[in-house]
Amino acid sequence: MTDVLTIPRFAGEVLLPGDAQYDAHREVWNAAVDRRPAMIARCTSADDVASAIRHGRDRGLEIAVKCGGHSVMGLSVPDGGLMLDLTPMSSVVIDPMQRRALVQGGSLLRNLDRATEPHGLATTAGNVSHTGVGGLTLGGGMGWLARQFGLASDNVAAYTLVASDGQVVRASADEHPDLFWGLRGGGGNFGVVTEFEFRLHPTSGRVLVAELTYDAADAVGPMRTWRDMLPDAPRAAMLTADGVAIPADSPSKLAGRPAVIVGFVWSGAVDEGRAYLETFRSALPNPSAEEVDERTYVELQSLFDDRHRHGLRRYSTGHYLPALPDDAIDAFLSRGIPTGAPEPDWSLMPGSGFQAYGGAIADLDDGDSAFSFRDTLVEWTTGATWSDPAEDEVRMGNARRWARALDPWGTGAYVNVIGDAGEVRRAYRDAKFEKLVELKRAWDPENVFHLNHNIRPDAA
Repeated sequence: MTDVLTIPRFAGEVLLPGDAQYDAHREVWNAAVDRRPAMIARCTSADDVASAIRHGRDRGLEIAVKCGGHSVMGLSVPDGGLMLDLTPMSSVVIDPMQRRALVQGGSLLRNLDRATEPHGLATTAGNVSHTGVGGLTLGGGMGWLARQFGLASDNVAAYTLVASDGQVVRASADEHPDLFWGLRGGGGNFGVVTEFEFRLHPTSGRVLVAELTYDAADAVGPMRTWRDMLPDAPRAAMLTADGVAIPADSPSKLAGRPAVIVGFVWSGAVDEGRAYLETFRSALPNPSAEEVDERTYVELQSLFDDRHRHGLRRYSTGHYLPALPDDAIDAFLSRGIPTGAPEPDWSLMPGSGFQAYGGAIADLDDGDSAFSFRDTLVEWTTGATWSDPAEDEVRMGNARRWARALDPWGTGAYVNVIGDAGEVRRAYRDAKFEKLVELKRAWDPENVFHLNHNIRPDAA
């Protein structure tokens, strides 16, 4: 039976192995991760978080923090340790006059999006609605609105954080500004954020999604044209280019074949988006298929939820590219498959794609926050999804091979997509990483919070 007295001064629920809801709450997004915490502390307040941290430290337990559980490495669940489950802390309070949202650290993106929509407001918030606000934002926070309003972390005015010693502090531009700098892109290295104060922006609440599909064998020209459109793209347009394998049971004439989908998501006045669509179409003629869809922004935020549902095995990696020369496009289209090699089983290949940066992301100086590589032209990511454990090596191997093909043009990586241990330095330029190490020494010198993309306090 669950014993809430296991953790002194703890008002939430404690789950132990064998309890009825234990397995449900230890589950994370990546089904390849199957770890068993010694204890799950379902926190209801910052005081609960502080009590649980002290308890875990006193007992010598590894401490991990769970919200949406979307870390591809499953970093929010410790084996034999203490999981701080923040999901009971999921409230969102909107102040429409001040254009502010107070978001608890266990909230999912859908809570934020749905709370702001009735007020005609929004802020950048990923693109899968069951993602946790905390993990997304602390890593930087890319989303459909980023070219207009900046990253999610660029829109945080203040954080409430529980430090490794149980102290509750507020970090903003005026309070603990060093910590405020580090929390904007430095991940969960410095404490447990129990509340975010977001700035909100007026929006139309409508989006236009346009996708033009090409046979991969005919995609060199369209990809180069798409690349050439990036510098002058309106901020309301988030340009995307994806390499996919069309399912064999699809009615498409490309069924069972590799394809490239170029397009954009327009967040703003839809009539302006349709005018841009005509520009886009005229530059990119003769696709194999075209799909144009108008919907609400909140609907868009849930559009990919099922594709990214829990219960599947996952791997991801990526690159930041400051430029996209012809050779890099060729490498992308090769999928890392050597010239003359046998054709692969396309059903085992991952999807991958480019997403435009620039706009408001690049408005801030790179030194303004821990998030790095604001001079990125495009971010490239690849993500493999499957269900059979027997396919683990081939699935991850195909994704890694594709990533290696683009290595020569990559300068770094978005910390939230890193799927391999020991790659955290790829997310930060050297001087910034050194500053983060100093901050870690100041706020978590014993590396209590190391179940993350860890910045060690003793890193050289």
